[in-house]
Amino acid sequence: MDRKRALITGITGQDGSYLAELLIDKGYEVHGLIRRASTFNTERIEHLYQDQHEEDARLFLHYGDLADGTNLTRLMAALHPEEVYHLAAQSHVRTSFDIPEYTADVTAIGTLRLLDAMRDAGVRPRFYQASSSEMFGASPPPQSEATPFYPRSPYAVAKLFAYWTVVNYRESYGMHATNGILFNHESPRRGETFVTRKVTRGVARIVSGKEQYVYLGNLDSRRDWGYAPEFVEAMWLMLQQDEPGDYVVATGESHSVQELVETAFSLVGLDWREHVRFDPRYLRPAEVDHLLGDPSKAECRLGWRAKTSFTGLVRTMLQADLIAEGVGIVLDEEVPVGG
Repeated sequence: MDRKRALITGITGQDGSYLAELLIDKGYEVHGLIRRASTFNTERIEHLYQDQHEEDARLFLHYGDLADGTNLTRLMAALHPEEVYHLAAQSHVRTSFDIPEYTADVTAIGTLRLLDAMRDAGVRPRFYQASSSEMFGASPPPQSEATPFYPRSPYAVAKLFAYWTVVNYRESYGMHATNGILFNHESPRRGETFVTRKVTRGVARIVSGKEQYVYLGNLDSRRDWGYAPEFVEAMWLMLQQDEPGDYVVATGESHSVQELVETAFSLVGLDWREHVRFDPRYLRPAEVDHLLGDPSKAECRLGWRAKTSFTGLVRTMLQADLIAEGVGIVLDEEVPVGG
């Protein structure tokens, strides 16, 4: 078989599911790391799964955990992947303040374990690390690869540890290891506790009559929001380069949470001020006020550029949530729902 073999950690998440789709479409054999649980958590990739006994099966799942280095080493030795996409993490910023030790163990040390598993197994795949714009924290915008890091949460600190570990292993052991510093990227598959999906799902439930309000924290924070399926393409492009490196992936424009709310409610003809309530529980102990990425390097080196507008992104997510809630409103037939 001449298929390329890729391993994705975090394959059941938003990015993992879109990346698996992309790689399968490109002819890869895709292996995913999933945690054992008493309930199924594979709904985002169920449409990709085939019986592993079928000759044309392309997706294979393996139980494992970033807290178990021995298991990671065995998996690397068994699979010998040509590309590894490390997306798994405790990825909720606000929650990281509540479970900082777990966040550090999985998000920071988990990356170290995975890199050491590659070394211990004697394999040398190209390695992608899912770094985060949250690492910039309080650094003023716009933020590029040259901007100093100033993390403002346990999540961001853990991601920064992972970032520098990748750089160190690249320079120390000659690994083809790359950091993708992705700014916020969303889709209908985004988890419901993240603010974009919380807003679009809340609007859909208000329209359906199931709820009256959406409860939010800081409306003044500004973020650079893009469309997740486009961002996973940038991940793949990074590992096709002859030399490893670090890349900011962003749209190059920012919007406030209030703009997000206004846009979503206006698409269904509602006044957001009648349906949004403040809840201090959603405030962070240390806020990140403004993230705005400069994607010039990705545009120049990778030929990658964001295509979906902010309004188009909100419309796509809201349309999917309206359908999920049984609301027969078509916002714009030209915008794909995204699944």
